[in-house]
Amino acid sequence: MASSMDLELATTNRLDQLDRPSSRRTDLHAYQEAVDAAVVEAAEAAEAAEAACCSTPPSSSHSADIVPGRRGSNATNTGRRVSIARTSIARTNTAGEGAATLERVPTYLQPYMPLRERLHHFTFAWYTVTMSTSGVALVLGITPHRFYGLNTIGLVIFLLDLVFFCFITAALCCRFTLHRRTFRRAATHPHEALFISTFFLSIAAMLSSAGVYGRLFFSAGSANRVGLFRFLYVAFWIYVAATFAYSVLQYHILFSVKPQRRLRIDAMTPAWILPIFPVMLAGTLAGVVSPEHSPARALPVLTAGLAAQGLGFLVSVFMYATYLSRLIVFGLPAQRPGMFIAVGPPSFTCAAFVSIASDYPRVLAHAPSHVMTALLDGIAASSGTSANDVLSSSSLLAVSVAIRLFALASAVFLWGLSFWFFFSAAAAVLAGMPDRRFHLSWWSFVFPNVGLTIATIRLGTAFGSEGVLWLTTAMTLGLIIAWIFIAFRCVRAVIYREIVWPGHDEDKD
Repeated sequence: MASSMDLELATTNRLDQLDRPSSRRTDLHAYQEAVDAAVVEAAEAAEAAEAACCSTPPSSSHSADIVPGRRGSNATNTGRRVSIARTSIARTNTAGEGAATLERVPTYLQPYMPLRERLHHFTFAWYTVTMSTSGVALVLGITPHRFYGLNTIGLVIFLLDLVFFCFITAALCCRFTLHRRTFRRAATHPHEALFISTFFLSIAAMLSSAGVYGRLFFSAGSANRVGLFRFLYVAFWIYVAATFAYSVLQYHILFSVKPQRRLRIDAMTPAWILPIFPVMLAGTLAGVVSPEHSPARALPVLTAGLAAQGLGFLVSVFMYATYLSRLIVFGLPAQRPGMFIAVGPPSFTCAAFVSIASDYPRVLAHAPSHVMTALLDGIAASSGTSANDVLSSSSLLAVSVAIRLFALASAVFLWGLSFWFFFSAAAAVLAGMPDRRFHLSWWSFVFPNVGLTIATIRLGTAFGSEGVLWLTTAMTLGLIIAWIFIAFRCVRAVIYREIVWPGHDEDKD
């Protein structure tokens, strides 16, 4: 097989003959087709030369042209070349026959493209940045082992996330304004459509973070705190209605798109869960909002949050059956980071159970009597007593304890499932990542594990386990390290044109 240097030189010689494209998308696409043809032609020529034993090693002057940062004479005259240095010919066996597959890897050698054209590929998946950043801020706000200044650090990260959210939203608005048909394509694209949900996930994470830092920086009963949680109360109901409608509409679109655009079972990943994920986070948001409101207002919030949490988790469980079947039949996916998405549903459900159950004793003890009578009529009938007897303080205490114990038992049940999915995904990543190029799905290393960390904090606090709480401190440090590393890779990928580039984002065909 021809060496990579021979292949690079042969391809470079052919690319020197191509005309530089203009900024028009049609010219860019035609140029890209010519590039692909040139690469394949160069690969075939290099293979033929290798077979004839006539290949010669590249000279140092030629090799200098393709090394980044050097300015050889050939490099000066051929600024039109594209991603050649990392283009490789991968050998695969199809039906017992060898087939050459061109695997294109983006590099700094690609031609200049106007910002307008790059915005054409700025997808909804960029909201994975904001939901992960706000998730880290949320964890810093509730982590048990604290030091002076941690509240400020978390608040700064939260405010930075708001800036990111506004920037990403503005960039998407520019995309849909400059390229008017892209919104409809995004809503029906089998891959990008799944990431529209990250917009709602970002909002849920920001609302939860706002509630946590509102408690940290505003004193109880202050006008700022009361006003903030009134806003969160209204935002909660809008969020529940919007995410429920979105989940129904998005899955309906995925169910009814053209056959050639439908998702395939052999390519199934936990990302299929994403459209129902925002509904599920309503339960987590309910646990943040309800403690600051009266029992009469908190009870509907807790009930709606529990219903939404159950809906999201059950749909996710249905997806898990297909996901595990896909892993057994077709093997591990190429996009290994996306496997961590499966950690999210049981983790956030675990955290929601604990937080919702912790507020039920207060709600039951101070709720209006007619509400409690309606709720406890069934208990009274089954026990052969009257509702007034059940409404006694001792009976309410017993009911509250029973609810809390059941919630904790269910939370531990789901906590174990979360850890299984976490270690399963970690093992798949450690075993090797076939596609090591950066994708926005890498943010899956952060956000689903935010849910696992929050769930572990809730359980450690509920059981008073210092060992579990120290474990959460280590998990928090791991999240911060992962966030810093992925943020670095994300910025680097934009600069080196690995993402926000034709054929390298979630909008590719």
